[in-house]
Amino acid sequence: MTTEKRRAPAGAAVLRGEITAAIRRALMHELAAVGYGRLSIEAVARRAGVSKTAIYRRWNSKLDLVLDVVSAVASRKLPMLDTGTLDGDVRLLLLVVTGALGHPMASQIIPDLLAEAARNPQIAGTLQSTLNDYQDRIGEIVIGRAIERGELPSGADPRAAADLIVGPVYWRLAITRVPLEPSELARMAEAAVAALRVVCASPREEVP
Repeated sequence: MTTEKRRAPAGAAVLRGEITAAIRRALMHELAAVGYGRLSIEAVARRAGVSKTAIYRRWNSKLDLVLDVVSAVASRKLPMLDTGTLDGDVRLLLLVVTGALGHPMASQIIPDLLAEAARNPQIAGTLQSTLNDYQDRIGEIVIGRAIERGELPSGADPRAAADLIVGPVYWRLAITRVPLEPSELARMAEAAVAALRVVCASPREEVP
């Protein structure tokens, strides 16, 4: 008995994965080099070594391409953050975030997209949704485990806690764009954990 390989219908476009990956890489490099405003499909195609048609088969416009690729990058899974303690998890998380925000391409792309978001509601909406998803993942992994271990009370707000942990590092690297020394990162982690234990502590009962 023989088996036959299925073929795509005649005339159907077969979207090869390696070409899609090349376009996405080219988009990130081009976006870091020139910014969203000067970005063009022609330049991305040249950098990827493909035709414009190959891009338009996958995305309808420059905006669609940017939104799809940025969302895909931001939705990557966080590494296992389970050191056994809240202190260790926060230290490891800050190392991961620092590595991501300190990447040369990220340091160029993030400020540019934030500026563009003020003018483009679609970019603003995608960035907001992406950041919310990222906060939720941090809350589930780091704060959720801390609650399970009894290090934080069950009423702790995961999203607010994620803001407290990541906010200072984001401000330093993405906004002021000043590098962080390892000793500073350690102090930030200690401060974040201390703040979490105070802010998330159960409220005291008022004395009548």
